[in-house]
Amino acid sequence: MDKLEQFLTRAEALLGRLEAVLPPSAPDVDWNAAVAFRWRKRQGRGFLQPVPSISLITLDDLQNIDRQKELIDRNTRQFVQKKPANNVLLTGARGTGKSSLIKACLNAYAQDGLRLIEVDKDDLHDLGDIVDLISTRPERFIVFCDDLSFEEGESGYKALKVALDGSVAAQSDNVLIYATSNRRHLLPEYMSDNESYKHMPDGEIHPGEVVEEKISLSERFGLWVSFYPFKQDDYLTIVGHWLRHFGCNDAEVESARGDALVWALERGSRSGRVAWQFARDWSGKKAQEA
Repeated sequence: MDKLEQFLTRAEALLGRLEAVLPPSAPDVDWNAAVAFRWRKRQGRGFLQPVPSISLITLDDLQNIDRQKELIDRNTRQFVQKKPANNVLLTGARGTGKSSLIKACLNAYAQDGLRLIEVDKDDLHDLGDIVDLISTRPERFIVFCDDLSFEEGESGYKALKVALDGSVAAQSDNVLIYATSNRRHLLPEYMSDNESYKHMPDGEIHPGEVVEEKISLSERFGLWVSFYPFKQDDYLTIVGHWLRHFGCNDAEVESARGDALVWALERGSRSGRVAWQFARDWSGKKAQEA
């Protein structure tokens, strides 16, 4: 009996040491806790973490990007209604509303079953696991990769290619990938890449393998949407929208124009993000002075 007790005691101690080494089991996903989730890692094991509080930005808040807004809104609406829709790559000038547009679409269609999963670039090799986890769910999922770009040799590049259109398995019907980037082709482009172009005897030009590889990822996104820097009047329109959002009247909006232009000049950008930051600062100072 004593030997049995000693064996059990040693076995319990061994199990305790093993539990300390082994990664914890992934927590069950509470699908009713949120409409947005983040893919997180804990001791090498991935899981979906609910995001209880998300940005309340709406489509009406996004000014002077009407064409881009119409394209993304239409594609998302088709997806939510279980009609054919494309993976989307949003590229162009910084601060012009690429990420905000995706968040606004989530707010617009969350009540219709749209959900969003944010995945960091370093975790893109887990895309297969994420799709397996949600493929049988009734909701419609946008996998969101923000500010995406790759350096040469990064593993997430090939994982994203496979998830978009490179696996032997069919793409899950309830998942789309929306990515934002400042680079159209997602990889750095060098002058030396041009040397790989092949000039045929008849004058036709064929891109070399290096160029083909860099183009191949972006081409797997069915919808490309480009964003451009704002003109001065567009920037001031956005400033006015956000100042009114923060409670300023028309007279205050007019008086803020000069300060708004100086603010943009100091930052070297007339973007929607800069307009929003100025409006927060200016309206906050006015409220404090009142």
